[in-house]
Amino acid sequence: MKVLVTGAAGFIGMHVAKLLLERGDTVVGVDNLNYYYDPRLKLARLGQLKSFANFRFVQADIADSVAMEELFAAERFNRVVNLAAQAGVRYSLKNPNAYIQTNLVGFGNILEGCRHNNVDHLVYASSSSVYGANTHMPFSVHDNVDHPVSLYAASKKANELMAHSYSHLYGLPTTGLRYFTVYGPWGRPDMSPWLFTSAILEGRAIDVFNHGKMQRDFTYIDDIAEGTVRALDKIATPNPDFCTDAPDPSSSYAPYRVYNIGNHTPVELMTFIKTIEEVVGQEAKKNFLPMQNGDVVATYADVEALKRDVGFEPKTDLAEGIANWVAWYRSYAGR
Repeated sequence: MKVLVTGAAGFIGMHVAKLLLERGDTVVGVDNLNYYYDPRLKLARLGQLKSFANFRFVQADIADSVAMEELFAAERFNRVVNLAAQAGVRYSLKNPNAYIQTNLVGFGNILEGCRHNNVDHLVYASSSSVYGANTHMPFSVHDNVDHPVSLYAASKKANELMAHSYSHLYGLPTTGLRYFTVYGPWGRPDMSPWLFTSAILEGRAIDVFNHGKMQRDFTYIDDIAEGTVRALDKIATPNPDFCTDAPDPSSSYAPYRVYNIGNHTPVELMTFIKTIEEVVGQEAKKNFLPMQNGDVVATYADVEALKRDVGFEPKTDLAEGIANWVAWYRSYAGR
């Protein structure tokens, strides 16, 4: 197949593209290489992909409608994985326009490209953040998610709604994946594993929000990449049992699906920090702080639907994943 992977220089994008390349697909990677964090890391990720003869990189912004229209028309992709997004809950409080441009305008351009060029299947990144103020655990794709607590979360919920409209109007098969706290080699500098590990090694204090009373469903990147590719291979279909009197948010009468993709094992934040300390061999200095606006206390993924439909089964436990992460970080950062 020929597959478009947007956000190919990103954390998840690189791993998904590499998995597709390794199995023989042709991949066109798109990324705008913006300055949300150091572009040198993005270029280093691209270096992992450019060694494949079946990979081509295009530097472009998905919010550029002309560039996207030309790309889709020229390449005639079989399938699309949209992982380009303005990420980060906290940054959405500072720069909301970045989320509107990339996550809404950009996603609209991707949908239009798929619609007009007979794409077989669009898989796109949603987020566990859509669960917002929900406190019922584990988070289920059958739950209502109408109460986001950040613009980032709202933009991801909007992506799911936009995708459904295209599945309904044009018969475009779409699958949304709600990623739960992804970590591992090549991770982002704004995420907790990088922030914690770099601070510990440099003797700086780490910020621990809500005084450490938080849980996250940390999910290792290799599991995420495998689940994403499996979802891409399972083209979304209508739910024959869908009831419009009691609609299930995770499916539709249209070819539309939404899944959680997580480890199904929430971890206490202090346990996560302790695991990093043990691997690094050094205790962290800690600044205990109150909860931040836009954040949530806990995430916990119910992944039964994805397991049933695509055979996804997270395999990497926290100790193994953190050991792999720290080894990569030490090598990359020279520490």
